[in-house]
Amino acid sequence: MTILLQSGGKSWRVLLGRRDGLVANQTGANANLPSPFEDVDTIINKFAAVGLNITDVVALSGAHTIGQAKCATFNTRLFNFSGTGAPDSTMESSMVSDLQTLCPLTDDGNKTTALDRNSTDLFDSHYFQNLVNNKGLLTSDQELFSSTNLTTKDLVQTYSTNQSLFLVDFANSMIRMGNISPLTGSSGEIRKKCSVVNS
Repeated sequence: MTILLQSGGKSWRVLLGRRDGLVANQTGANANLPSPFEDVDTIINKFAAVGLNITDVVALSGAHTIGQAKCATFNTRLFNFSGTGAPDSTMESSMVSDLQTLCPLTDDGNKTTALDRNSTDLFDSHYFQNLVNNKGLLTSDQELFSSTNLTTKDLVQTYSTNQSLFLVDFANSMIRMGNISPLTGSSGEIRKKCSVVNS
């Protein structure tokens, strides 16, 4: 949370008393996480399955105001989007050119670029401004504005001009996400080292 605050984000109270699980299941975890290639309705359904709503989908996607993405997570938008033989028409043309240079077809997909073009180090609403201007990097990001889902589109538009509301909603959504099936009481354990189960 320190990095979030230093980059302009908002703090929130983290509930205590949570415990770590006794097993790690990356495959199971990944099955429930939104993919950068998924459409809005699929992502909304995944969030709804754990008790999160559309506001949570859009607000939490705003975390992409910081961070990097590998070419492999968006290069399908650059050359032959959905089998059209052309780039994704919802991506702004100069951005397409820049990214085609960064991520040529012959590339291994491991190069990275900022998720939030032209505002890489600030936790702000610029990410949403990018979506309004067709400069979302991931399919799942741009879909929030370009899809036929008017609720996500309206929220993107609102956050793009109201950073304070985005920061408040983001903090509230982080709290709601932190309440998804927490382990408490005697379930799980308090790990001595976060990355491994206690012996």
